[in-house]
Amino acid sequence: MPVYTVAVIVGSVSEPSLNRRFADALEKLGPAADLTFRDVAIGGLPFYGTQYDKDFPAEGRAFKEAITSADGLLIVTPEYNCSIPGALKNAIGWASRPSGESAFPGRPTPVTGATTGAVSTAVAQNHLKAILTAQGAAVLGVPEAYIRLGDGFFDDDGAIASAGTRTFLTGYLRNFHDLIARWSRVIAE
Repeated sequence: MPVYTVAVIVGSVSEPSLNRRFADALEKLGPAADLTFRDVAIGGLPFYGTQYDKDFPAEGRAFKEAITSADGLLIVTPEYNCSIPGALKNAIGWASRPSGESAFPGRPTPVTGATTGAVSTAVAQNHLKAILTAQGAAVLGVPEAYIRLGDGFFDDDGAIASAGTRTFLTGYLRNFHDLIARWSRVIAE
């Protein structure tokens, strides 16, 4: 089975970030799903505005290249006010502009997130999936991964402590691998 490269965007710029820890734990599961991960930071992006479309700055070009040079894109997001964080929405603006030059069309993209709240990040994920679908991303539909973090979720090494949760998330990443493989065949044809 081929090993695919995945760009990872964490929607939180908070320090410390539960979703950064969750993304790091997912990355530890990557080899079992034949995926390697490369973090793509969003905190240094300026606020997007259409004034940049005529002279797209280096930060925007580098950000888009980090996405388009990978085989897939994994987004791990917290939920802020029943939606996605502003920093993530800004990053999506950079990746989708200028018009006609979006990094998203056909990009295999699962969305997940973690929180201590009872409904996890379900509302934020649904908003994000709607945005990504409108941009033409190939959004992973099933399974969905709404992760609720409780005491003992991470072990001392930052990995996921529960064998059952590791098994579920490894399967989630394998489905992502399969989505990349399907889209790779479509693009090759």
